[in-house]
Amino acid sequence: MIQDLFKELTAELRLGASKKGHPFRYFALATQGLQNDIGLRTVVLRRVSPEFHLTFYTDSRSSKIKELNKNQHISALFYHPKKLFQLKVEGKGQLVTDRQLIENHWKNVPTKARRDYTVFIPPGSTIKSPEAIDYLQDKNHFAIVNLIPQKFEYLKLGRPNHTRVQFLPHGNIWKGTYLIP
Repeated sequence: MIQDLFKELTAELRLGASKKGHPFRYFALATQGLQNDIGLRTVVLRRVSPEFHLTFYTDSRSSKIKELNKNQHISALFYHPKKLFQLKVEGKGQLVTDRQLIENHWKNVPTKARRDYTVFIPPGSTIKSPEAIDYLQDKNHFAIVNLIPQKFEYLKLGRPNHTRVQFLPHGNIWKGTYLIP
């Protein structure tokens, strides 16, 4: 039973990365801010590796990159409203530095979406209006981050009981423990 729940959570993650419109496609990502506050934003799940590393893209000048450089510990929160299923993932954020891998991903970014990574000034900078954005022609600030999970926490709301399970890695397998919801 408990391993079926792990299969469910990994299947939903894979669907989130591959199926547009799936509730896990967009997720909340939390980092420790530079002022010891919490940085929270929504990112797009791009890929789930066989080891369950979760990949998302960002601008290399974004606050999340600065925060990851200070503290790699991050959390992600996914929610499936129809299934009343919440998944919390805790782990380490790892910035991809392999230039060839970055280039391969960049080639697969749709042309319209590339603009998000070619803005002249960094994200969060003040501008006069949304039309006042200048774009670079031959340069980008595209970055790839992998969330390396260290813990999954599964929560399914239901009657007569909610189900909450914590999964931790033990060698090459993830072992689950039931928790009070």
